[in-house]
Amino acid sequence: MLKWNDHWHVLQIEEHTYDLQDVAEPELYRDVFPYDSVPRVPFNMRRVPMMPPEDIWITDTTFRDGQQARPPYTVKQIVDLYEMLHRLGGTRGYIRQCEFFLYTKKDKEAVARCRELGYRYPEITGWIRANKEDFHLVKEMGLKETGILTSCSDYHIFLKLKKKRSEAMAMYLDIVKAALDEGIIPRCHFEDATRADFYGFVVPFAQRLMELSREYGMPVKIRVCDTLGLGVPYSGAAMPRSVPGLIYGLIRYSGIPSEWIEWHGHNDFCKVLANAATAWLYGCAVANGTLLGLGERTGNAPVEGLVMEHISLKGDDNAFDTTVITEIADYYRKEIKLDIPPDKPFVGSHFNVTCAGIHADGILKNEEVYNIFDTRKILGRPPGVAITDKSGVAGICLWVANRFDRTVDKKHPGILKVKEEIDRQFEEGRVTVISDEEMLELLRAHVPELFEPHVGAGGSRE
Repeated sequence: MLKWNDHWHVLQIEEHTYDLQDVAEPELYRDVFPYDSVPRVPFNMRRVPMMPPEDIWITDTTFRDGQQARPPYTVKQIVDLYEMLHRLGGTRGYIRQCEFFLYTKKDKEAVARCRELGYRYPEITGWIRANKEDFHLVKEMGLKETGILTSCSDYHIFLKLKKKRSEAMAMYLDIVKAALDEGIIPRCHFEDATRADFYGFVVPFAQRLMELSREYGMPVKIRVCDTLGLGVPYSGAAMPRSVPGLIYGLIRYSGIPSEWIEWHGHNDFCKVLANAATAWLYGCAVANGTLLGLGERTGNAPVEGLVMEHISLKGDDNAFDTTVITEIADYYRKEIKLDIPPDKPFVGSHFNVTCAGIHADGILKNEEVYNIFDTRKILGRPPGVAITDKSGVAGICLWVANRFDRTVDKKHPGILKVKEEIDRQFEEGRVTVISDEEMLELLRAHVPELFEPHVGAGGSRE
């Protein structure tokens, strides 16, 4: 059947039928995933069109996947972080949903406490395994949507579940029907999609899900899970590793609306944020992540990175309250006692801090030279400097400017004395950054006027 495509303004074939291929032996793609070597990235040079949805948004799994590789959060910590996610998502709720475990007494208390806040966004959703015994948890908590684990690769179907493809699909469809019968939206987590047989299992399964959606008149959502971080954003890459191909193929061949498709990635090969943005660009409306990227093994897409990517792609500076990112980072450091890598983008203590004197000199002259954007406005954090033997007098002057909101000349005798003392310590074997307390002590000794009341241009003392 031909149908007019309003996006591309052409006629397209709309009916695509793919039958389940119930193979006797698992398809493990050993040429692509040899296991005793680094996985390969094959190309077939088939390029699919970039077709970003009209609207894109973020969902969060900090309290589900984010708790699978760290000590559990307390109920208070979950409630506090959920409240910050609400504010970070802005007045239009661009952090649309938040996923929770439902199994323990503490899980249930956290859900109840967060629901008491009365926020529309992030909507609280659940996660269960693909069995009916778990489904009572969703009904008990009164949730409108739940994730359901529906593993798709033969690694999981054959080697973990010990089933045939037809048996796995029947089990998945059974629990999806149970959700629909209760009026609960199922979100099928296509686990390990980047190692799955796309045309032999993924598309036929997705087509069956869309049939159920039409039968019940309800959404059936799909979360495309890059469980081992094997997806690649490259144009022309072959399936099943192609992120553009996976997203385009699900929309084109299974008829899934963009707003029902969600990308969930991992960072095993350092591509988690690029893959999420690529999924957005090729038709997926929803990108899933965790605060600070904390998640199983190498972690998930960092929510704060997705926020920046969203603003970069949409050009909407008012979509999020980005200053909450710094508040979240401070909370992790102070309340959760998490040691955040200092160079971690947007949240690390030194992400916009330089140790290089030549960089400090550029920032002193114009901070745009070495600062990615106005971090003072966007994140509530001015560009800074960490003092080492590489900082030079420019670094010391920048430290003073940030601390005292006053400028000092690089030729100031006291500043030169401070530099001499710092150089001496490193020549004698010091290998750590000069602390704030040490800097204040040195400046008191050599530039004491900094600690006296400052007379402003209008004559008032500041």
